Amino acid sequence: MSAARDTVLADLRERISALEGGAAKQAGYLPFGVPEVDGVLPGGGLAHGALHEFAGGGSGTVDGAAAVLFAAGIAARTKGKIAWCLTRPDLFFPSLTQAGLHPDRIVFVEGDREEDVLASMEECLSFGGLGVVVGELVRLPMTASRRLQLAAEKTGTMAIAVRRWRRQTEASDFGQPTASTTRWRVSVLPSEELPVPGLGRARWLLELMRSRAGECAEFEIGACDDKGRIHLSSRSANQSNTAGRSFHTA
Repeated sequence: MSAARDTVLADLRERISALEGGAAKQAGYLPFGVPEVDGVLPGGGLAHGALHEFAGGGSGTVDGAAAVLFAAGIAARTKGKIAWCLTRPDLFFPSLTQAGLHPDRIVFVEGDREEDVLASMEECLSFGGLGVVVGELVRLPMTASRRLQLAAEKTGTMAIAVRRWRRQTEASDFGQPTASTTRWRVSVLPSEELPVPGLGRARWLLELMRSRAGECAEFEIGACDDKGRIHLSSRSANQSNTAGRSFHTA
């Protein structure tokens, strides 16, 4: 009788731990390798077994493309195949490669509606054998985000929702509450000058808008290199004004 009770209690503790984020802790974290960025994230990086949101800082396609490349750089630093769920097959493969993500690693899952994308993401997360599951979405309802978060926690697979919209009116949905562990916004900045005349490295304004059990912050970073890595922009590093754990350029 005592053994049966201990088994039941152990099972209950495991379930409670998963609800509190214990599954994500066991799955580990993916650090950016930039101390200023990793320092504001609980665990020192992006949690595996969790849902993360990315969007462009404006309504234009340029910022939206930067958000996609930022997500691609993160995916590039994971191991295994990548499931990329979408309704519009408009990704530019050379840009993905430039961000470190080779197209051969990607399995594209195309649907007619966003509901299909959400269903595909959940199914891929439940499979559990992928490096990361990416989904391109305009809207992310709270109920759907909870399902994705729970599916990610169950298998330890990272989920990324890239919020892409066609009209300015759709951009306001990005501010609605979701179950995502982190929420990021990426905006394009003037390029960083290189020693070669006429050439520059792309720079982004990276905004951590929400972090569960963490703090918000801003960074000026260099765009992903061919290994998916970012670095703190030299301008940001030299002129940063720290307030708590937020970084701003003067």
